[in-house]
Amino acid sequence: MKSSGLRSRLAALVTAGIACVCLLSLSSATAWAKVGSIKEFPIPTSGSSPFGITAGPDGNLWFTESSGSANKIGRITTAGAVINEFPVPSTNSLPEGITSGPDGNLWFTEASGNNIGRITTSGVITEFPVPEGFGSGPVGITAGPDGNLWFTEFNAAHVDRITTSGTITEFPLPTNTSEPEGITAGPDGNLWFTEFNGNNIGRITTSGVITEFAVPTSGSSPFGITKGPDGNLWFTEFFGVGKIGRITTAGVVINEFPIPTGLSRPEGITAGPARTASVWFTEVMGNKIGKITT
Repeated sequence: MKSSGLRSRLAALVTAGIACVCLLSLSSATAWAKVGSIKEFPIPTSGSSPFGITAGPDGNLWFTESSGSANKIGRITTAGAVINEFPVPSTNSLPEGITSGPDGNLWFTEASGNNIGRITTSGVITEFPVPEGFGSGPVGITAGPDGNLWFTEFNAAHVDRITTSGTITEFPLPTNTSEPEGITAGPDGNLWFTEFNGNNIGRITTSGVITEFAVPTSGSSPFGITKGPDGNLWFTEFFGVGKIGRITTAGVVINEFPIPTGLSRPEGITAGPARTASVWFTEVMGNKIGKITT
């Protein structure tokens, strides 16, 4: 893998402490727990390095356990009382991204195993090899507006589409050293993704037409991306002084907003709760959670 590639990037992610799952619970039959209270639930496999997490169609939370010693997909009830773990068939596959699919299953990437995995809510796993071959590094994954799943290949510089039956189509990026990272479904019916090394924000139609938009700050390494409540796309800029970027669906306007804590290394990003005009993000080195109004 590349020197700026997957392993070093993953090591930084693990330090972000994604292991914490914040859940709202009842303190009694009639009263809510104090707002902001946090509970932690130990994972049965020690050193599992929990990574991605998503809400499942079964009312549970599903997460990836990325360490070689674990190599599992986990399921936790919203009460946190029960955690089940399901081993990924390919050893040392480094499961990372995970999302709920349109078929009622969970879909995940295997960054080292070079597979896309599908797991039923009962825990049955099927793996689909990525055509590019070993070392392509599938990372981000999201459900698309076309009823398929879309994912990025960090090392191969592809954005790919996989049907719910497992057929994969690869779309090479114009910048072949771009290292695509995060991906999300946009409000315009397209998929939007970040290019960690290419310093671009990419847009791909469901038919595979790709357009790249340069981030104004050179070497910013855009990382996470999400659909904002304002109809734009919002993304993190990992390197440099650390910024949050906003791009319109037309791609003609990119605004950048510096984070007060310099060198904070912003990574993950998501829209806030419904009816709130805000976007939330993680700061790996700043050890903070950030919020930016839209």
